[in-house]
Amino acid sequence: MIEKFDFFFPAAGENRKIHLYLPDDYNETDERYPVMYMFDGHNLFYDSDATYGKSWGMKDFLDRWEKKIIVAGLECSHTGNDRLREYCPYHWDSFVGPIDGTGDETMQWIVNDVKPFIDADFRTWPHRAATGIGGSSMGGLMALYAVIRHNAVFSKAACVSSAIGFCGKQLRGAIQECPMDPDTKVFISWGSNENGSPRGKAIANACNKSINDHLYRKGVQPYMFRQIGGRHCEADWEKQVPLFMNWLWLNRI
Repeated sequence: MIEKFDFFFPAAGENRKIHLYLPDDYNETDERYPVMYMFDGHNLFYDSDATYGKSWGMKDFLDRWEKKIIVAGLECSHTGNDRLREYCPYHWDSFVGPIDGTGDETMQWIVNDVKPFIDADFRTWPHRAATGIGGSSMGGLMALYAVIRHNAVFSKAACVSSAIGFCGKQLRGAIQECPMDPDTKVFISWGSNENGSPRGKAIANACNKSINDHLYRKGVQPYMFRQIGGRHCEADWEKQVPLFMNWLWLNRI
């Protein structure tokens, strides 16, 4: 079942909606559950909520999946370029002009406000091994940033079609700089049809492989997946849901 509620985001001075998936028998047991935090929560569960009319279909997947879990989907701002700003931890000379990212503030909110609230108000396993994070595009960048910078909180991350091309140097530096537990699992994926030109596709391949290699040398556990024919859209990200959920949480491909 899905619960939706507003939660105050101090950096913006306004509420953000949380889309919370709970196992259907949540109210009939006293069981506790691991939690996966995910960006762009409105795109996860229902087509009717999704920005472009197509969700990741995660509710249908989770309803039949063998592991019971809570997924906390965090909705972004839909005003102007605010999503790019809030989901970017660095400065970016973007396609819409310069972006001074506030992604670190977004992560501080998730770690210091959202997670403690979820752990206090719902039956979770709050420890690191039971806490993951995920997202796509700018949300994928944020998931990668989170598992590097906040590795004491998140043990696993799904980084799908991550927007990392403009900040590879910063991310590689963060990997080298930050302590990361060897049990950390990072799913890194991109689609072969996401970057139209041959040069764009070569850059995407190189960027993702470079992050994968740096994580591997760090001693953690990356898994790299290039989706043949994959585009930058929810319909193709939906196809990856079983792959990254099974690998991150069940240690199975």
